[in-house]
This record gives sequence, C-alpha cells and structure tokens, in this order.
Amino acid sequence: MTESSPSTEQSIRWQCTAFQDLSPEDLYAAMVLRQKVFVVEQNCPYLDADGVDQKAHHVFGWREGDGWRRLVAYARIFPPRVKYAEASIGRVATHPDVRGTGLGNLLMVEGIRLIEEKKWGSEIRIAAQMYLERFYERFEFRRVTDPYLEDDIWHVDMRRG
Repeated sequence: MTESSPSTEQSIRWQCTAFQDLSPEDLYAAMVLRQKVFVVEQNCPYLDADGVDQKAHHVFGWREGDGWRRLVAYARIFPPRVKYAEASIGRVATHPDVRGTGLGNLLMVEGIRLIEEKKWGSEIRIAAQMYLERFYERFEFRRVTDPYLEDDIWHVDMRRG
C-alpha cells in the first residue's frame, strides 16, 4: 500500500492498494461507491464485479476528520497486459456530493502519477463513457476506437502517450 499526505487543496488522503492487501472495510467502501455511481445513479444494472479487481491496484481518495473517513473518489489502475496492451485506468468515480469541486481532476492526476511511478509504461488506455470524452482529453487522452455500446452506455476507447 502506498499513501500520500492530505492534499491541502481538497483535504484528500490518497491511498493505492493492491487487491490482496485491501482491508475488508476499504473493499466495501469501494464497492458501495461503485454501485452508487455505476449501477444506481446511472440506472444501469450490470455485474460490477468483473473478475479483474484481483489484478488491479485500487486508488482511494478519502476525506477524513476526527475519527472518521469517507470515500469520495475511487479508480482502479492496471499494469500492461491485464485489460489492454497498455496500462489502464478504470472505474473512475467521485461521490455525487463532491462533483464540480475538481476532485475528478485530482483523481485522474493521481491515477496517471501512480502508473508513472510504478513504471508501467508511457501509454495508458481507458474505456471512456462518451459523455466524458472532453473531460479525459484534458489529460491528453485521444479517441482510438469508434463508439460502442457497453451496458447500454456509449463508450470510446482512449489512449494517452
């Protein structure tokens, strides 16, 4: 597990943990946020447990106080040759209560930084929901596929580097 100190801009403590090192509490928090965003909020019934969590490093953005913590940002990062030939980032989610605060930007910066720190290569690939394409372009991702439907949501694959 790697941790960084709280960001003064957002008061977020970042944590990156391999699946086998996750605590039950951290895994539960991740699953709750993922289901809240990808299943309930997007009204998209699908199996979130996709069989690759065990191969991911899980990136958590915690907001903390006196004796409490709350997961407000989450993503998975993968080394090359797990999801794609390139390293990848997926399941990028922020809690609905923190949208519009810039936390999604910080989450992407942290995910990219961790992939670079782990020396997983200079190319990163994502499967982006099409309505977020402009968001990912801010991080130098460019579309590399035609649009496709996945779980009734339009996606495009994008690559950086």
